[in-house]
Amino acid sequence: MKPEFRTIVSVTDDWAIGCKGRLSASNRADMRLFKEKTWGHTVVMGRKTLETLPGGRPLPGRRNIVLTRDESFAREGVEVAHRVSQILSMVADDDLVWVIGGESVYRTFLPLCSACDVTVNHTLCPKADAWFPNLDTHPGWCLSKRCPGGETDEGVAYEYRVYRQR
Repeated sequence: MKPEFRTIVSVTDDWAIGCKGRLSASNRADMRLFKEKTWGHTVVMGRKTLETLPGGRPLPGRRNIVLTRDESFAREGVEVAHRVSQILSMVADDDLVWVIGGESVYRTFLPLCSACDVTVNHTLCPKADAWFPNLDTHPGWCLSKRCPGGETDEGVAYEYRVYRQR
């Protein structure tokens, strides 16, 4: 049985995901939802994404796999892979694998994902340096679910969307 791959991402209206290693929008409710959905599962991320986590440490309660080209990279509590094929072998017995960033890892795994869980923060990030593919215009994806979110502490409205492969 192959695992299901899903992405989980927080974007702004222009599909920005980050600027200089920080998220493009601050949203505590989204962070709680991220923890709830990924807890007990495998998460796949790039090295730079790992380094943006508190203390550069792996996420607790999850199996952490880092995809990196750096052959010398090692970090306690993290499994390291240098190719997608390695990750596919590593997770062969998992039921669900969450792809959590950054930009190049999202783009690499998007074709393997069945769904994308997206929090859309209704703001723009003019200084962004990392983006998620715009699934509203992507020919391989369609919106399957839209749920109201709320408002961040900074007064930014947000919503939750789920996109599925066509």
